[in-house]
Amino acid sequence: MTQPTYMPQSTEDTSYSTPVLSNVFPGFIPERNIPAEIARSWLLVNAMKPELFDQSAVSRADSIILDIEDAVDPSQKDKARTNVVDWLTAGGQAWVRINDATSPFWADDLAGLRGTPGLLGVMLAKTESADQVTESFHRMDGKTPVIPLVESALGIEEANHIAKAQGAFRLAFGSGDFRRDTGMAATPEAMAYPRAKLVVASRVGNLPGPIDGPTVGTNHPILREQTGITVMMGMTGKLCLAIDQTPVINEVISPTPSDVAWATDFMNDFEANGRVIRDGSDLPRLGRAEKIMKLAVAFGVQPAH
Repeated sequence: MTQPTYMPQSTEDTSYSTPVLSNVFPGFIPERNIPAEIARSWLLVNAMKPELFDQSAVSRADSIILDIEDAVDPSQKDKARTNVVDWLTAGGQAWVRINDATSPFWADDLAGLRGTPGLLGVMLAKTESADQVTESFHRMDGKTPVIPLVESALGIEEANHIAKAQGAFRLAFGSGDFRRDTGMAATPEAMAYPRAKLVVASRVGNLPGPIDGPTVGTNHPILREQTGITVMMGMTGKLCLAIDQTPVINEVISPTPSDVAWATDFMNDFEANGRVIRDGSDLPRLGRAEKIMKLAVAFGVQPAH
């Protein structure tokens, strides 16, 4: 579906109220066509900037996360939560990053969001135990999925248990807070261990691939390089902080046209030979080809010619 371009009102307008796309474009309902299980770009949107909500909803982000945690001053938490609930109730759809389970805002976040139409799930900040995930899940309604955002040394070491917690949907890496907690550098070598832990834990917990932390800044070559590291480490999504980062992330995490061409050729050959396993390399290649084909269909990637 071709989505209309909407430019929000100027934030200098003191009479500004949260715009709703169904009012601007009658009959329009924002759609996110990529399932969250395989979503590549996860766009964080400051919940104190409701003028960005609709713009984000029609962006190329696979998923959007309205942020009422780190992006919001403690004195503004109630207002941020109200902004989110109002927009979701008016027809928006999004995930919401809530405050961590040890904060004084966690219980209010869960109570305020519970039962809100359009809420796709919550991202639980600074997750450090399976109990925090399960308790959040049950306090909502026992149906709303939880993405544990792992941001500390303790969280990384508990990742296997967190991934198996009731309600856990997909793990995410809070790389900035993790570096602050541990003093580790942002280099690929230093971050290899926590990323690998989350990838292995996701497999142990039978979850989709984890979501990597964001790249700060506007340099797209650096973003492309760092997203390549995300893929190399086995992660299948990435948090992002700006709308213009989403196309780069989507492209890098998607199968390439060459990948799709290889998978197509392999599957055609496999079918032509009666789907007979010929040697020990066929099963791994079959699994890879089937995964590539599934993602190619979901992401609209055509094979190279």
